[in-house]
Amino acid sequence: MNRNIREHVRNNLKKGIRPDGRKLHEIREIKVETGFLSTAEGSARIKFGDAEVIAGVKMALEKPYADTPEDGVLMVNSELLPLSNPDFESGPPSAASIETARVIDRGIRESKTLDTKSLCLVKGEKVWTIAIDIVPINYDGNLIDMGGLAALVALKTARFPVVKEDGTVEYHKRSDKKVTLRRLPIPVTICKVGDLLIVDPTDDEENTIDARLTITVLEDNKICALQKGGDGVLTIDDINKMVDLAIEISAEIRKKFVEAN
Repeated sequence: MNRNIREHVRNNLKKGIRPDGRKLHEIREIKVETGFLSTAEGSARIKFGDAEVIAGVKMALEKPYADTPEDGVLMVNSELLPLSNPDFESGPPSAASIETARVIDRGIRESKTLDTKSLCLVKGEKVWTIAIDIVPINYDGNLIDMGGLAALVALKTARFPVVKEDGTVEYHKRSDKKVTLRRLPIPVTICKVGDLLIVDPTDDEENTIDARLTITVLEDNKICALQKGGDGVLTIDDINKMVDLAIEISAEIRKKFVEAN
């Protein structure tokens, strides 16, 4: 980002002014759409203002890992396509792409929202592998929070492929069996700019931050995962304020998940 633009954004934030007119602790309008990818077992399109991301769920019966013969497998992938932002480049996954996938994956995994043993059909032989692909269509910041919500909605609406009596899978057909989510881990990223804390940053705002903390919150306000980003220092007081703010924002985002289901 141009240095002058960066300073302009930071100076405006000090005055409580954001490019889109929001307050510092206000998230953008959230819109949720489900079931629009016919080739996926479950899908979701999430919009935060003009920012847009899609998530798709694919399932396959595969052999489990040797050390977890009774557990299904979860994989989360993220790809930052140049069509969504001119700053993204084609090629191997970037550090930002890998971090996005890992933080979302960690929230789902550490919350134990998926009963992986329920994904086992034959111990040591056949378990369901659930892959979640997250792709921004129009990138304008806050991909972890948007992608985390999209992943949950896509999982909640997913239906398993039909398994025939002989054990073969008809991947082009959907059964009535759905994925059971035992918890709803909502990631909320709080950003520090100078002495200020902001939520749901746009792309321009992300380029001005000193540090950020993604806090994954459950329904009972317990925290199941944390991820710090940026080179800036976070004090204990900063973290306490960030946690309180994340709990508040997670409840607001969770309402959108409930409305979508």
